Amino acid sequence: MSTAPSTTTAEAPHEPTPAPSPSRWAPLRPLVLRLHFYAGVLVAPFLLVAAATGFLYAGAFQAERLVYAHELTVPVGDRELPISQQVTAARTAHPEGTVSAVRPSPEEGATTRVMLSGVQGIAADHTLAVFVDPYTGKVRGALEQYGSTGALPLRTWIDELHRDLHLGQTGRLYSELAASWLWVIAGGGLVLWFSRRRALRKVRGTSGRRRTLGLHGTVGVWAAVGFIFLSATGLTWSTYAGANIDQLRTSLGQSTPSVSAAAGGEHAGHDGSAATGDAQHGVGLDKILAAARAKGLGNPVEIVPPADANSAYVVRQVQRSWPEKQDAVAVDPATGKVTDELRFADYPLLAKLTRWGIDLHTGVLFGLVNQLALMLLAGSLVLLIVWGYRMWWQRGRGSSFGRPIPRGSWAQMPPLLLVPCLAAIAVLGYFVPLLGIPLAASIAVDVVLGEIAHRRGSRTYAK
Repeated sequence: MSTAPSTTTAEAPHEPTPAPSPSRWAPLRPLVLRLHFYAGVLVAPFLLVAAATGFLYAGAFQAERLVYAHELTVPVGDRELPISQQVTAARTAHPEGTVSAVRPSPEEGATTRVMLSGVQGIAADHTLAVFVDPYTGKVRGALEQYGSTGALPLRTWIDELHRDLHLGQTGRLYSELAASWLWVIAGGGLVLWFSRRRALRKVRGTSGRRRTLGLHGTVGVWAAVGFIFLSATGLTWSTYAGANIDQLRTSLGQSTPSVSAAAGGEHAGHDGSAATGDAQHGVGLDKILAAARAKGLGNPVEIVPPADANSAYVVRQVQRSWPEKQDAVAVDPATGKVTDELRFADYPLLAKLTRWGIDLHTGVLFGLVNQLALMLLAGSLVLLIVWGYRMWWQRGRGSSFGRPIPRGSWAQMPPLLLVPCLAAIAVLGYFVPLLGIPLAASIAVDVVLGEIAHRRGSRTYAK
């Protein structure tokens, strides 16, 4: 009687390896890949300009201190002159225009700034800053100044290059387009990176397109949070999205308040209260400044003269570095008494977040560390764009330059995922027009091209 030969362990048939379970990102990944690819290819030139000019702007603060050291600094003296005498010295040297604001010396060895508006040859939204030695009253020079941070000509030029390429309101569309899409590209990159298998994320030991992809993804993951932050804060003062954000904040009661310049007035609901005129009204600058000091307004401060006979002086702190100093008071020019107070601690939450976000975005909140971090982010974005275009070239090698991602990603998404995505896109497109309009146009073009390809029998789908 024969028996069947026994089967050894080595000879035993292997059970088939189960196929990996599909990722929860699987239905969304083709769409994100196509969006990330085309957004990167088409928007990257705008992002490259924004990154390069942003890099320059972050370094402009330190450059400004070196270039304008003569105007900004003086030898420390024994005693500062009254602020009224310093303003008189500035007006003697520069009688043109009217005094729009005065910034007393904020620290030892720093000059006092007397800002003049309506000066011939100075832009309407700029002022002429006259720099006065607070110890001797000697005028150290005069330079054109812009903005609440007191940007001098070098930083102003770089700021305008970054903001609008020196093309005015039309040029601002470039920076808003870049800010509108940066968070989309960064967020899409995160989804793509973490939806890949861990083995495909390696950089070491790889070459060619795989290595470029690894470098692009690794640096992008580390910098993505910074990019999303820059995008969000950049949109807050953009032309179209910024206006929508302001309207939303106002409807929620979260707009930035300002101290009332009317005698005995309540806080106004809008930021800023520009005033022009003669600086020496009523009791004079010295008593006005003393009244503000008595209310706890330490340096640095800015004194804004009354706009008219029915207005008060406004004295406000202008420190944008941490901790923020943004308190303000209104002082009656006839009596020297404080008529209104506004504390930064009483700002609505969104107003505080907006203030901190803008100051962090512009590099003033944490000083040199903040500026170096911005330069690092800008440099990272430049590298990512270069690597992105290199991957595009490597993708098409052997066939055609920059072979595109196949279409069909919309059709592969289940309705339960597609409908919320379309709704989110519609809402975002309304609030961020320079995201919504190009995205809607690209979807329309994609649908038309897909229909043409279908009629020709050559439609392809993403895999």
